[in-house]
Parts: sequence; C-alpha cells; structure tokens
Amino acid sequence: MAQSNPGSQPELDVITIGRSSVDLYGQQIGSRLEDIGSFAKSVGGCPANIAIGTARLGLKSGLITRVGDEQMGRFIIEQSAREGVETKGIKTDKERLTALVLLAVEAEGVSPMIFYRSDCADMALDENDIDEGFIKSSRAVLVSGTHFSRPNTEAAQRKAIRIAKANDRKVIFDIDYRPNLWGLAGHAEGFERYVKSDRVSAKMKETLPDCDLIVGTEEEILIASGADDVLGALKEIRRLSPATIVLKRGAMGCIVYDGPISDNLEDGIVGEGFPIEVFNVLGAGDAFMSGLLRGWLKNEPLKTCATWANACGAFAVSRLLCSPEYPTWAELDFFLKHGSKHRALRKDEAINHIHWASTRKGEIPLLMALAIDHRSQLTSVCDELGVDYKKIVAFKRLAVEAAARVADGRDGYGMLIDERFGRDAFFDAATKNFAWIGRPVELPGSKPLRFEFSQDIGSQLVEWPLDHCIKCLCFYHPDDPAALKTEQQEKLRTLFEAARKVGRELLIEIIASKNGPLTDDTISTAMEELYALGIKPDWWKLEPQASTAAWEKIDAVIAKNDPWCRGIVLLGLEAPADELVKGFEATLAAPSVKGFAVGRTIFADAARGWLSGMLNDEEAIADMTERFRQLTEAWLKTRGLH
Repeated sequence: MAQSNPGSQPELDVITIGRSSVDLYGQQIGSRLEDIGSFAKSVGGCPANIAIGTARLGLKSGLITRVGDEQMGRFIIEQSAREGVETKGIKTDKERLTALVLLAVEAEGVSPMIFYRSDCADMALDENDIDEGFIKSSRAVLVSGTHFSRPNTEAAQRKAIRIAKANDRKVIFDIDYRPNLWGLAGHAEGFERYVKSDRVSAKMKETLPDCDLIVGTEEEILIASGADDVLGALKEIRRLSPATIVLKRGAMGCIVYDGPISDNLEDGIVGEGFPIEVFNVLGAGDAFMSGLLRGWLKNEPLKTCATWANACGAFAVSRLLCSPEYPTWAELDFFLKHGSKHRALRKDEAINHIHWASTRKGEIPLLMALAIDHRSQLTSVCDELGVDYKKIVAFKRLAVEAAARVADGRDGYGMLIDERFGRDAFFDAATKNFAWIGRPVELPGSKPLRFEFSQDIGSQLVEWPLDHCIKCLCFYHPDDPAALKTEQQEKLRTLFEAARKVGRELLIEIIASKNGPLTDDTISTAMEELYALGIKPDWWKLEPQASTAAWEKIDAVIAKNDPWCRGIVLLGLEAPADELVKGFEATLAAPSVKGFAVGRTIFADAARGWLSGMLNDEEAIADMTERFRQLTEAWLKTRGLH
C-alpha cells in the first residue's frame, strides 16, 4: 500500500503525465467507422482519463500534458477543471494541434479507432514542462508507456520520476501500450493491442526499477518484460522491481502480486468480480486504474483496491464513452452496497440517476431568474395594440439586458427564454455569464400537455446547447380525470427519458390551482405521483403555497424520492411584488426551495409600455431592472444573504 511522506503534506494525491486527446465516439452502435454519421465528444487519452476518473472518486488529481492553442485544447482544460482536476500542469502549445481520436463500437469488444496524432501537442511535452514544485505537491506521479516512445516525452517523464523519488513520492507506471503509437502498426490499426518489440521492451524495463505500482494487461506485461509468456513476464518484472504488480485480465478481473511470484499464475490477491455485459472496452483500463488508485492511495487493503478497480472497469465496459462514463464515488459506493439487477449497467435507472446527478455541471445553491419565456401573453398584448409579433423578439433582448444589469456577473442569476421569440435573446444571454438558462418545450396553455414544435421532442433537444435546461409547464392536479392524468404522465415520462438520453437538465413546472382547489397536500401528492413513474427532474417550479405545512410536505417528498434534486424555484403568476415577498417568506419551511423564476411581475408593465411606444429601450430596461432588483433583494433578505 502507498505511504505518504510523513515530513510533508502534499496538496494532491496523484499527478498523471502523458497523453490527452479529444475522443470522438461514433453514436451508431454496430456500425463500421466508415458508416458513422455522428459523434459524441469527450476528453480522452490514458493519463487524462485517469486524472478525471480519480477526481470523480474523491482523490485530488492533477494532469501534466500539452494541448493545442485552439478550441479542442481549451475543451480539455475546461472540462478537466470542471471535473476537479488541477490543470496548472497543462501547457498550451501554440505550434501544434490537440490530438484527436475517432472511435466506433462495431461489435462486442471490437472498437476500431484512428489516432490523429501527427506532431500533436501532447507528444511535444518536454523536460521544461515538468515543474519540480508541482511534482512535489503530489503524493504520487503516474507515468504512461506511450510517453517513453519519443526522446522529449521520455525525458519529461524521467525528470518527473527523479523528482518524485528524491522527495519520497510514489511512482505509478501504467504500461499503456499502443503499438501504432510506437510506429509498429498502421494508422488503421489503432485497436491492435500487441506487437512484440525489443525496442519497446528495453524502454519499459528501464522504468520498472523506479516504480512502486505497475499496472498492465497480459499483453502489456509481456511488452514491459520482453518475455514470451505471462508467468515469465511477471517473474522478470519482479526481478527488476519490488513494486506491487497488478495484472488486468479483462472480464476475469485482476490479480495483484505484492511479493515473490510463484509458479502459479493464480497465486495472488484477487478482488471481487462483477459479471456485466461488455458494450465497449475502450477506456476500461483507465477506469480500472482510477478505482485501484482510490484504494491504493488511501491505504486500503489490496483486495479492496482490486475490487474497486474491477467495479470501475465494469462501469466503463458497460457504457459508450470513456471519462464521461466513469463512476463518481457516490455512484460506486451505491453499486458496491446494492449491486444491480442489470448486466448492462447503463440500463440501471437508479445508478444512472446518481451518475447523472453527481456529474452535473456545478452546484447552483441559489437561483433568481427572470422568466421571459412567455409567448401567448405577449402575443395577446400585441394583438390588442395592433403591433407586429416581430417586436416581441426585440423586447426579449431588452429583458436579457435588464437581468444582466442586476446579475452583474455574480452567481445565482438566470433566465427563462423561449425559442419562438427568444433566439436572439439566447445569443445575448450566452455572453452574460448567467448561472442558469432555461427554455420551455410545452405548447402554451395545452391541456393535455403538448410540445410546442413537434411531439418528437428528442430530435429537438439535440440541437440545444448542453447547458440549457428544459422547462416544461404542465397543468396537473391529483384530482384530474384518470385518462387526462395518464396522458400527461406519459408525456412527462417521455420528456424525462429524452432529457436523460441527450444529457440536458429538466425543470418540471406544476400549476394545479387552475385545475382545482390547492390544499396542503395537492402539490406534494402530484409530485409523489410523478416520482412513482420514475420521473426525477433536476428542478421543480411551483406556485406559492397557502401554508408552511404545504411546503414541509413538498420538501419531504423530495427528500424521500430524490435527495439529488437541485431544488425548487417559485413561480409568480403575475402576482404583485408584495404578495410574492410574502410567498418567499413562507418557503423558509422548505430548504429545497432555492429561488424563483418570475416573469410578468417584472416585465408586464414594461412590455405594454414599450410595445405601445410609450417607453423607449432604456426606459423599458430600467423599469425591468428595478423590479428584478427589488425581488432579488427581497429573496436574499429572507435568506439572510443581503
């Protein structure tokens, strides 16, 4: 087990060194790479994957690599930072492009890939990119086999090893053998796992004596040792190094060797295995390493380390992508405690929900949103005034400016904007650094619920920016006729499934007061009914309640059914501002209420004045700014934040 230097207190647990790329995964499963029509983008490359995988499992990780001075390089830096990886070791190379990898799942265990790595940024890493202070800030460094394939990258890794050894840091070796990255296979042979090479073996063997942990597949153990059989390879590695050796064996799990190598290959420490359906093997080794290091760097027993490694590998092979699919600690812990009835883990709704909720972009503990997603209300004003609907487009841009003035770049502010009249407003909002942007999908006023542009909702959502939240208003009451209730439930379930499939957050807005009496149990009962269908929105948007008891029951329903829910925002229904403020105070009984998304209370007067020509642009903006500011100040005051 790893031991930290008692004379120091490193800030990081592990720094990984080497490859980083953008992986483009074919989304049509069972197709040749030639036939793929669309791709999903993610961070890739063994060390980058491990940095993200360990960060998700609660370790403090860092990454040393190079990326290009372009959008893909910035994507790697930004996504790594979002995942919690320390990025100060990622250098930007102004002369070279970020590496790309194209991949497909052609059949079970068959994943052709093409590496676009000609003079790429990460292979230009050199000794100058290795900062002694950064290496010393970590308890361990992880070097990877591919970066011993060129003199400059080899020199960088060997410098990192020297610094680590001189400062009593641990050295981890991921053999990471890709023959074509050593020039031993053609461009089309990216999936080739083994080509014997004395040159490669010599480089690997130079590294082994300095290592504390060595991890590889059977093929990688062979190349690292130069031997022709696995048992002989293990003995040769042990002759050169006292390191803990971990032999990865795919579906058979792994064996850990922490002492002499006997003549029995099975004579080692074996972790618990997890029989699952193999969907895509790419990146499974990096997930495995992440789970292994979570245990090894926290001094867990080696059997536990191996079990966690096997479990993380199982998650990876059951899903499509690499790093985005790796489990978080919450997800792994749930799986270890409860298991899964599905051999295909990607089909387990409980696990998938934890994965989704624990990897969402950032926390939003406070949300104060200006809702300008209204369509029918504004067209009615235009009809009354005889004004062209095109003016609504311009007015919504004024509302964005008003909200931005109040937000002033601070966290906790957002907007609801519709697609019908708000496309230009979306472009404006994208430049304002709002914490949250939502957009509606419901046909205004529809009951039963209908989507606005097409009932094939999934095809619409694919075009949305990833950080736009789906908002759907449903006029739903527990006392609705059974047929109506069933139809609306099915529609919401379809929307929920589509949202998860395309990776967009979902806000469900429930208005019950227009359908029947609003009692202390009405909304909590409605929410319970939707939760019973497996619908778990990221947000709820609810109308003000008549009592604190109602809010307490709502809060209890969320706590019972989905502790991962981001929370509730309060809607306005054009209520006067003073009534809304009273409603704010009542929500103190429900910690799940995180803020509000109010529209007409803020913009109604300005809209009528501007559309009629009584107000100019600045006057309309100023009116909305002041009303929105007053509401935000009232909200913050109720929470003791202002």
